[in-house]
Amino acid sequence: MNVERARAALVAAMLGVLVALVGCSGSDDDRPATDPGSTPSPAGPVEFDQALADELVAMQAADQEGSGLHEDRQARLAEIFDEHGWPGHDLVGEEGSTAAWVIAQHSDLDLAFQERALELLSEAVDADNASAGDLAYLTDRVAVAKGEPQTYGTQIRCDRKKPVPPTPIADPDAVDELRAEAGLEPMRAYLREMKKICKQV
Repeated sequence: MNVERARAALVAAMLGVLVALVGCSGSDDDRPATDPGSTPSPAGPVEFDQALADELVAMQAADQEGSGLHEDRQARLAEIFDEHGWPGHDLVGEEGSTAAWVIAQHSDLDLAFQERALELLSEAVDADNASAGDLAYLTDRVAVAKGEPQTYGTQIRCDRKKPVPPTPIADPDAVDELRAEAGLEPMRAYLREMKKICKQV
């Protein structure tokens, strides 16, 4: 896991903890589900788009600072999906692609949008054009929203100052192998970090 993705993942986990404490799974805005629509299939080499990469990184910064409306960032990301599919490493670099993941990860009030993002991100990872770790987090995020077991155990809430998965892990015996394939640390190490966070909230 690269440093920028690790930092974004930790922030996402911390935000998930705070969300769980107030009994909510996302921002306070109430918006309708997004119609997934159609997604283009780019043909040929993709040219790096520095302006789009910078825009996504700025969107991530605003998201983590809690400035502006998340619905505006989500709407812009939907436009990017319509035009490019998942903004992968070839188009916006690792930092820009992970910034897009952060916006999708925090779109908890629109499960249809998160499912669309998950499908596009999965395709990008299959093409070695996005982070498998980002995919692991979004996979679990969508599963938890549906009340289904997690695959990677990335979604954690704090219960009485202790880290607790909001839904069970589907295969505890295989979770560390699956996490390693996604570039994530072992479950025990992750829970140790989350334990420190839970003690502070």
